[in-house]
Amino acid sequence: MSNFTKSLKENRIGILFMVLASLQTALGQMFWKMSDGGINFFLILGFCLYFLGAVMMIVSFRFGSLSVLHPLLSIGYVFALFFGSIILQETITESNLIGTFLIIVGAALIGGGDN
Repeated sequence: MSNFTKSLKENRIGILFMVLASLQTALGQMFWKMSDGGINFFLILGFCLYFLGAVMMIVSFRFGSLSVLHPLLSIGYVFALFFGSIILQETITESNLIGTFLIIVGAALIGGGDN
């Protein structure tokens, strides 16, 4: 078994929690944007989701190595790009797609192994 797959197996629960944390924080930020700067339901929902994401992040560090899990927070940028496009009707440019691809590859390479 390669070091990469061994690391993925050892950190799988932490990786899952960190990806979920990235998803929740990205959703929280999207709801902040939807609140339009006012104190309303979207703002409160955004804070709750962001808080849950932060708690999930803290919990995930109990199930894996910091050097493997922390780079996975950048996956939140990928979620935010697609939420912005699908829900907020924002335009995705070619450079957005290239950057998103690089984030995914970078997170996999940096976070892919303890060794």
